[in-house]
Amino acid sequence: MNLDVEGCELREATAEDSVCGVEPRYVATPTDTDALAGVMAAAHRNSLSVTVRGGGTALGWGWPPRSLDLLVDVSALSWIDHNAGDLVVEVGAGTPVADLYAALASAGQRLSYDPVRAGGTVGGAVATGVSGPRRLLSGALRDLVIGMTVVRADGVVARSGGRVVKNVAGYDLAKLHTGGYGTLGVIASVAFRLHPLPESLRVVSARVSSRPVAERALAALRATSVVPSAVELDWPAEGPGRLDVVLEGTPAGLEARAERTALALAEGSEDSPTIAETLPEGWGLLPGEGTLALVTAPPAESVAAAAWVSEVSGAVDAGAHTRGSASTGSLIVSFPPGTDPERIGLVVDGVRSATEHPLVLLRAEPDVRASGISPWGEVPALGLMRAVKDSLDPGHRLSPGRFAGGI
Repeated sequence: MNLDVEGCELREATAEDSVCGVEPRYVATPTDTDALAGVMAAAHRNSLSVTVRGGGTALGWGWPPRSLDLLVDVSALSWIDHNAGDLVVEVGAGTPVADLYAALASAGQRLSYDPVRAGGTVGGAVATGVSGPRRLLSGALRDLVIGMTVVRADGVVARSGGRVVKNVAGYDLAKLHTGGYGTLGVIASVAFRLHPLPESLRVVSARVSSRPVAERALAALRATSVVPSAVELDWPAEGPGRLDVVLEGTPAGLEARAERTALALAEGSEDSPTIAETLPEGWGLLPGEGTLALVTAPPAESVAAAAWVSEVSGAVDAGAHTRGSASTGSLIVSFPPGTDPERIGLVVDGVRSATEHPLVLLRAEPDVRASGISPWGEVPALGLMRAVKDSLDPGHRLSPGRFAGGI
């Protein structure tokens, strides 16, 4: 077996290279896209199964690969090509998200995406596809992608879209790879559309003690002409919940918008809403430990979904904490580290059986994975997804088993 490729370091793997408890045989670190294509072609010739690593913060997400011969570390694919005049940037997959944000901020611009993990890379953010609170105004991360370079399972380099916002060349393959957990190809670089940094920001927060209170507050907010960047619902296992409404714009216009927002939230809150000029500490970041689940619901039912998760969790003392975008219905449920897998299973089954709100386990602790809980639940489009997998990775060598239905 020959895996020697120019521009690619190869070494034997250690336990620290494990993916969901599965240890690879080798680790390859390509220095550029050509080297990445070369090592993927070599893996193809040797029929090796491959999983990708960037910053390593998402290796616990998804499900364990059925087999893992080669871990491809793309951390060296770190570069930023920023076209400030066109509000576009192209970034290597291994680029730390924090480095990208710092570079864009120096030019008065930003990628309107709130990271959900500290220390992650651009490729990892795209591969997992979970978006933070400000997806409400600017769209999810997948909506900000205008082009992508991907290396296929056979080592062929494929490109879709480009570095022009209105580019319509080719198929929008980037949508397939966003949230695909590396099961369809290895992301080498991504091009994003950008937005100017807002001049000012306000966060209007209100305590909500019950589902009716939260729903009244949100209904009053929807009745205003205010256009928020985010409406974040925080529903802890115990105690009152909270609504955080983020407003962005010019200082002159923000004061009036913040006051209207505070008046709206006051209709459903026992306390007077507060107004801050900075985001709360840890904004958008998910807990780094414990089991995480994604629950999706129609926006009008987001509070009901959060309240139901809390009720089911409380009945079995599972300690579930729900937070997420109330206006898009994308909610993250976190369980404390070490929570009994049986209790988590009861919550998962309770949510799936009593509502039409899908629940997916994003990250699970080893004993939760071993308990037999179905991570994905019913997947209506599974047949189509398998057909796409068969087309793009006919040998099923890319992160086999990491995604829905064993894909």
